[in-house]
Amino acid sequence: MKTVKTIDARGLSCPQPAMLTRQALQRMSSGSLEVLVDSGTSRDNVTRLAERAGWRVQIHEQPDGSFRLVLEK
Repeated sequence: MKTVKTIDARGLSCPQPAMLTRQALQRMSSGSLEVLVDSGTSRDNVTRLAERAGWRVQIHEQPDGSFRLVLEK
């Protein structure tokens, strides 16, 4: 079974969510990473960072207005 690492960056202001994501992606050559953010700016920054690094990004808006980003490579 595939293990998915999760980064809960809700409540953190930019650029912290993107920095945490970048650190995690640098330690991974492939797999899945779930990033939880609570602002559109963080969603956009993490998405842009991941896509530039060659990761696919799926964005799931949550009922509370936050976002669950699933990064896969």
